Amino acid sequence: MTAVDLGIPVVRPTTDMSTRPDTPQLVDRFGRIATDLRVSLIDKCNLRCTYCMPAEGLPWLKRSELLDTGEMIRLIRIAVEELGVTNVRFTGGEPLLRQDLVDIISATAELPSSPKTSLTTNGINLGRYADALKRGGLNRVNVSLDTLDRDTFRELTRRDRFSDVLEGLEAAKAAGLEPVKVNAVLMRGLNEHEACDLLRYCVEHDYQLRFIEQMPLDPQHGWDRTQMITAEEILEMLGTEFDLTPHAAERGSAPAERWLVDGGPATVGVIGSVTRPFCSTCDRTRLTADGQLRSCLFSATETDLRGPMRAGAGDEEIMRLWQETMWAKKAGHGMDTEGFAQPSRPMSAIGG
Repeated sequence: MTAVDLGIPVVRPTTDMSTRPDTPQLVDRFGRIATDLRVSLIDKCNLRCTYCMPAEGLPWLKRSELLDTGEMIRLIRIAVEELGVTNVRFTGGEPLLRQDLVDIISATAELPSSPKTSLTTNGINLGRYADALKRGGLNRVNVSLDTLDRDTFRELTRRDRFSDVLEGLEAAKAAGLEPVKVNAVLMRGLNEHEACDLLRYCVEHDYQLRFIEQMPLDPQHGWDRTQMITAEEILEMLGTEFDLTPHAAERGSAPAERWLVDGGPATVGVIGSVTRPFCSTCDRTRLTADGQLRSCLFSATETDLRGPMRAGAGDEEIMRLWQETMWAKKAGHGMDTEGFAQPSRPMSAIGG
C-alpha cells in the first residue's frame, strides 16, 4: 500500500491483515464498516471563509493531478458495487465549480445498487444548478450558512454573495432536493449571537439546521480550542428561546445529535466533533479530488489510488488498497490526546 504524509513520503507500518474477516466490505479492526463515501471533487472554492482559507486563496491542484471524469466514476463504482458503499456525498472545495459534476452524479445514481447521493455546497451557484442536479439523480443537499447578516457574511467569507446563498436554498427546496440541510459554524465574537436566529429561520423555511463545532482544519493552523464554541454552549444558547427535547430516533452512525424543537416536527442537530466525538460509530471513507484515500478526516497519511490506477491496476488491486486502508483505521481522531497533530491538508483539499 502506498502511503504519503500529505506530500512528505512516509512508510506506514505493515498492517496485519491475517485477522481481517473474509468480506469485501470496508471493515476495520474495531468492528466498524464504512458504507458512507465522501468524495471531494475539487479543491477550489469561490469563497474565502476565514476559518477555511486565507484571503489570497491556496495553491490549487494542477488539472493533471485531479481525477478525470472516468477515473472518478470508476472509483465510485468500485466503492459502491464491490465494497458495499451505500451513500455517496460529493464535497469540495466547492463541488459546483466542477464542470462534469452532473455527469458524475448521474453515473453514480445509475449504478445498479442505487446509492443515496447528496452534495455539500456553499450555495452560491445552487440556484443555477438545482434543477439539473435533481434531474441527474441527486437526492439532497447540505448548504453552508453561518449568518443571516449580510455584513457578517461579507466579513466571514470575504465575498458579497449572501443573497445568492438564500436563493440557492430556495431553489434546492423547489427542485425537491430534500431534506435541505443547513450547516452552520458559530465563532466567538462574530456570529455566536445568531444561534437562535438561524434556528428560527430554518424552522420557518423547513430547512434542517446542523450546528458544527469548529474543527482544526484551517491551513493557517490558527485553530484555538479555547475559542471554539462547544456543543454544550450551543445548546445553552438555543435553550434560551426554544424547548429542546432529545429525538427518539436512534442516532446510529449519524454525526449529529438531534433534538425536537418545541415538540417537533422541526429538529435541530449539533455535530460535536471535538467535544462529543462519534468515532466509535464512524462509517466514513474519504476520497480526495486527486485520488488519495483517507480513512479519517484527521488522518496523518493517505493511500494513493490515482497512481496505481493510471499505471493500469485492475479493480481487484484498487479494492485491496481500499480494504487495507480501512482495516488500518484508528479507533478515533485523537483530538483529546497530547500527541494530536492537525492534518497538513486543509478542509478544502480533504473534503467535508
